[in-house]
Amino acid sequence: MNPNKPIVQFRFANPLDLAILRHWDAQPHILHSDPNEDDWNWAEELKRTPEWREFLIAELEGRPIGFVQIIDPLLEDSHYWGEVPANLRAIDIWIGEVDELNKGYGTEMMTQALDRCFSDPKVTAVLIDPLAYNTAAIRFYERMGFEFVEARTFDEDDCLVYQMRRERWVQGKNKNY
Repeated sequence: MNPNKPIVQFRFANPLDLAILRHWDAQPHILHSDPNEDDWNWAEELKRTPEWREFLIAELEGRPIGFVQIIDPLLEDSHYWGEVPANLRAIDIWIGEVDELNKGYGTEMMTQALDRCFSDPKVTAVLIDPLAYNTAAIRFYERMGFEFVEARTFDEDDCLVYQMRRERWVQGKNKNY
């Protein structure tokens, strides 16, 4: 095991995470990444466990540091992604506190999230949609191996859609992201 690699583990989010998710959701770096996001309605959504979604809390040595949402965009109830083929996943990922950025936690979280998505042999690709002006997030996703698909407007947000194809993920697993 690499002693410099952060030890991040996922657990399912639950109603006891309400306060921290609301706190993180109000942080300036989170708002910068999604300023027009409607209220996540955390109090209700943390009680729901639809088959098409996972809410995950990333912990570092038992301390919450981030959040990951993995959805099946075909089955997701708001149809945010529009018409999409079967066998895709989409990821939202946050580091909760700004002083936790640039420590490798996001890379580890994304690596685990992608492994989780591709553990289903039917999944062909994973989508993300950073805001077009969020150059730090775009650099991160490109460094991870995501490929640009298209510029797209979701509600009033100009975004860039990227995807990680299964073949690329498998091929890149031996690279040092």
